[in-house]
Amino acid sequence: MTKRLISSGSAFEAVAGYSRAVVDDDWVHVSGTTGFDYGTMTISDDLVTQARQTFSNIAAALKQAGASLDDVVRVTYYLTEREAFQALAPVFGEYFAKARPAATAVVCGLVDARMKIEIEVTARKAS
Repeated sequence: MTKRLISSGSAFEAVAGYSRAVVDDDWVHVSGTTGFDYGTMTISDDLVTQARQTFSNIAAALKQAGASLDDVVRVTYYLTEREAFQALAPVFGEYFAKARPAATAVVCGLVDARMKIEIEVTARKAS
């Protein structure tokens, strides 16, 4: 078994004791990811913009792991408002048109009031 930790470079990962992603053999587990732009540490107020930035952050972690969004087999969406799902469903379909992962959506509060969506994924690298 080979285990490799991937970091986004955020100092918060060390404080909270987690990794952006963990590679375990062919499996890639990406932590809950939000729409923060890690380069500027800013987040848009717009729901769809946050979702797109979230997918960009996830894709970057998957790339470091040798995988892509097309390798995702499981996704969990955490939304702060039930109504957000209808607006975001086409965005989800755009990013997962090929992978078509098993999916769950949960309506809940998030740790920062600016966050409107958080997404976590599990991927299996293509052999």
